[in-house]
Amino acid sequence: MPLRPTAAALFTAAVLAVGTAAPGTAAAAPSTAATATATATVSTAPSAAVAASGSFQQVTGFGTNPGNLAMYTYTPAGLPGGAPLVVALHGCVQSATDYYRNSGWTKFADQYGFAVVFPQTSSVNNSLSCFSWFDAGKAARGVGEARSVVEMVAKAESLYGSDARRVFVTGLSAGGGMAADLLADYPDVFAGGAIDSGLPAHCAASQAAASGCQNSDQGLTPAQWGDKVRAAYPGYTGPWPRVAIWQGTADTVVRPVNATELRDQWTNVQGIGRQPTGTRSLPGGTTQELYADASGAPAVTVFTISGMGHGLAVHPGSGADQCGSTGAYFLDTICSGYHTARFWGLDGGSGPTDPGLPAPTGLTASATAGSITLGWQAVSDAASYQVFRNGGQVGTATGTAFTDTGLAAGTTYGYTVAAVDGSGTVGARSAAVTATTPGGGAPQCFTASNYDQVLAGRATQSGGLTYALGSGQSMGLWNTFVTHTLKQTGPGFYVLADGQC
Repeated sequence: MPLRPTAAALFTAAVLAVGTAAPGTAAAAPSTAATATATATVSTAPSAAVAASGSFQQVTGFGTNPGNLAMYTYTPAGLPGGAPLVVALHGCVQSATDYYRNSGWTKFADQYGFAVVFPQTSSVNNSLSCFSWFDAGKAARGVGEARSVVEMVAKAESLYGSDARRVFVTGLSAGGGMAADLLADYPDVFAGGAIDSGLPAHCAASQAAASGCQNSDQGLTPAQWGDKVRAAYPGYTGPWPRVAIWQGTADTVVRPVNATELRDQWTNVQGIGRQPTGTRSLPGGTTQELYADASGAPAVTVFTISGMGHGLAVHPGSGADQCGSTGAYFLDTICSGYHTARFWGLDGGSGPTDPGLPAPTGLTASATAGSITLGWQAVSDAASYQVFRNGGQVGTATGTAFTDTGLAAGTTYGYTVAAVDGSGTVGARSAAVTATTPGGGAPQCFTASNYDQVLAGRATQSGGLTYALGSGQSMGLWNTFVTHTLKQTGPGFYVLADGQC
């Protein structure tokens, strides 16, 4: 990047750099003068001290370093050989020291026993010290910053005897975008990753395209997103990394659509569906969705934090699930490091194969005038059950039956049930069943293009694909060239009915 960037380049970097200092606060792209002020303020702000027992130091001579990065490491006292290794990438206007002090990763390095590499870029590479996730010449396999990071991994393995099979990468914002690129470029190096308020792998190949990725749905199918990963290392046939995705719903710097695109990208790469195999509620207004592979092993997980703006989720304190210090772009909601480390299995486990109790089985539904009665098999250790109608919760039961009342006549409803354990964790949802209340007139049918079905409110679109409202049935690409017939079987509930009406 030139030392005197163009206005467009500075704008793109600024959009990534300037976020929210508190959950829910809106962010906007600043003027050039405001950018300079924000940079100086964040760079000189004092950070909280870290209660760590190990050593934080700069390491030099780690390779050819084509990305012109600096390498810092944290190693717990008495770290044995064969321990895991975590690479933690800071965000724009941050440094390796900021991330060491505030992110909370040192707590779990001490507790679980692993080394941490903190790569650092600078204003020489980017005016706001952003990692160049958007530059095909710096974020691809074998070149630039991506190669420099992998050279750091090799150096750390040599210095600390780290287990090459258990290397992980995480990053915030631009660091998150670079982490996603690294997972695609080097699936043979990284066993897992976490993208915090970041972007899909190789969303942009130039700085001019970066702002569009941050702010807009790119309209790609899951397969097209997956192809961006597969193209980063052609011919790779090994296992793909385990990926955690963190996103605040009030993020106006890297919009929440990026989490959806990341989910679509990495579930496609893993060859698994986009329906979660388990969902649970966590502290800080956080919802976790887990996507397991065919063997039940955790492959992808999405953490959505209600009301959080742009930043890394931390939660200072001494509790087992607390970590980090607050500061610019370090937001007090939930300790993301704790849940990410456990998802990767750094706590000594294999990661949660299912967040919560298993899904209830044997769900049945029988309809009478104005009501539908449900029944299911009991789940061991369940304290209660949540009942969902057409995707939304409608009630709670302490036993294995529930009656939904006040329903419209002649209407079809879909139901699922999830078990809740004694701590309040909601487990996986059951397979869906449908039932139709008696009475009512003939269902109404609508034939139109997928584009017009969405405009009329009979379908929704996500990632360039269309889904029937209520039933969630896939209708294909969202455009004017694909036409389907939808039958309305209830309020806000449509099913595919091609050739049936």
